[in-house]
Amino acid sequence: MSRNEALRLAEEQELDLVEISPNADPPVVKIVDWGKYNYQKTKQQQANKRNTKSLDMKQMRFGLKIGDHDLEVKMRKVTGFLEVGHKVKITLVFRGRELAHKDIGFKLAERVINDFGESIAVDQQPQLNGKQLSFVIRGTGKPAQPTEE
Repeated sequence: MSRNEALRLAEEQELDLVEISPNADPPVVKIVDWGKYNYQKTKQQQANKRNTKSLDMKQMRFGLKIGDHDLEVKMRKVTGFLEVGHKVKITLVFRGRELAHKDIGFKLAERVINDFGESIAVDQQPQLNGKQLSFVIRGTGKPAQPTEE
């Protein structure tokens, strides 16, 4: 149908002529009530925005003297966060005179990173900020390889 015919038909029905697909050959148009069409489009965008899940930065804190079992429990929790798709900021907290043994903190950070293996990527390398040693990891989608000890 020609452009003039489409405009005449839209005017007869007291509706608007809306271009749906301008890149098509010939362009695709629809005869609709523009106010209603725009309202429905806005509502659809709001519904889509509501249904999208934003990925957060989760945080896990360890003490320097954490036991093996406690570390395993926290690592399982971190694994759950990574599987969902969150980034995880791991913070090692130094208390009192523990700051004199920064090397122990860096070894613990290295152990955590090595335990995950290739299932994670380190976004931020371990760095000391005051009394905290922190680093950020994210999942790569590869399953974690169990370490043999």
